[in-house]
Amino acid sequence: MNHYETVFILNPVLSDDQIKETVKKYEDFLVSNGAKMVAKEDWGLKKLAYPIQNKKSGFYHLFEYTVEGEVINALELEFRRDERFMRYLTVTLDKHAISWAERRRVKLKQKA
Repeated sequence: MNHYETVFILNPVLSDDQIKETVKKYEDFLVSNGAKMVAKEDWGLKKLAYPIQNKKSGFYHLFEYTVEGEVINALELEFRRDERFMRYLTVTLDKHAISWAERRRVKLKQKA
């Protein structure tokens, strides 16, 4: 099992319910394919560095999870097929990135 982190940007014209439904759909997709969710973050509406599809902002979300590698291809295929996604990026975390992510989560909990 590898440790992954996926950040994706959703279209800013979506309602709050549509965003929650989309995030839940892909979280369920991962879990049903054997993934173990480590963390999930909603970064909210943020301005983009450059326009994408004539949009200047988007809803950012982050999933951190462990899963077998072949599931990633299926997940990214679903992202490409779904018009609600503007961009996505999946990276494999090494031991240093995993420890950094854990420290970051602890700091976020202390601020809340």
